[in-house]
Amino acid sequence: MGKAQKYVLLGDATYPLQDWILKPYQEDENLTQRQLQFNYRLKRAHSVIENAFLRLKARWQILLKCDDCSLELLPTLVLACCILHNVCEAHDNPFNEEWLEGAEPTELPKPCQPAPAAMEDGRAEQVRELMCQYFESCGEG
Repeated sequence: MGKAQKYVLLGDATYPLQDWILKPYQEDENLTQRQLQFNYRLKRAHSVIENAFLRLKARWQILLKCDDCSLELLPTLVLACCILHNVCEAHDNPFNEEWLEGAEPTELPKPCQPAPAAMEDGRAEQVRELMCQYFESCGEG
């Protein structure tokens, strides 16, 4: 879109809109088709990420019980699992679907209320709008 963008995290409606946190447009009857498409694509991306983390936890079930290791070791353990997981995925190492039984997604507590508008960054709307334009230019999918 002609503007370099840095990486962003995907959040849901409860997170404040920041230039580093993308969140969907608030669902109401006034959303344009473009905004609805943006929300749909954000939701799809979110589900891909959730699936990737589920597969990571299923393959490396030590991540399900990280409370057994020291806090100093934890970042190295997670990084090692991510690297090994990506190597396995890149080399088509068979993924045993039975592993998923032990790694069911857990619902972590989330805020119930949307973040106050005062926490939102005005520049972030420009980032979201650029992404919205980009998704629109990509066509359906």
